[in-house]
Amino acid sequence: MAMKIRLARGGSKKRPHYSIVAADSRMPRDGRFIEKLGTYNPLLPKDSEDRVKMNMERVQHWLDQGAQPSDRISRFLEAAGVLEKKERANMKKAEPGQKAKDRAEEKAAKAAEAAEAANAPAEEAPAEEAPAAEETSES
Repeated sequence: MAMKIRLARGGSKKRPHYSIVAADSRMPRDGRFIEKLGTYNPLLPKDSEDRVKMNMERVQHWLDQGAQPSDRISRFLEAAGVLEKKERANMKKAEPGQKAKDRAEEKAAKAAEAAEAANAPAEEAPAEEAPAAEETSES
């Protein structure tokens, strides 16, 4: 039997509350589980002690039995000092999509054109101001 330590969702709509459970990996997320090991309330502030509560003795028992923690549970266990920190690298997550890259290139090209235009009319600026002065004197 492949055991997992994972979250089982409870609570009402838009108000999540999770139980940390040891369950057979073939069972549904909110379905049958072997033992409840703790709770997780994501609505509480991150520094709150009541946000994550775990019975560490039972968690360690299930880890010794070969239960695999889910990603979120492994992060909780790393924060508690039970597991060593895993190396996680998702470089593509921070990379913008193709459309965003295209927009950035267009914006950079427009900025370069504006910079060139700002440098070139600096010499012609007095000529542009002179006709404006003539128009005001005529009226």
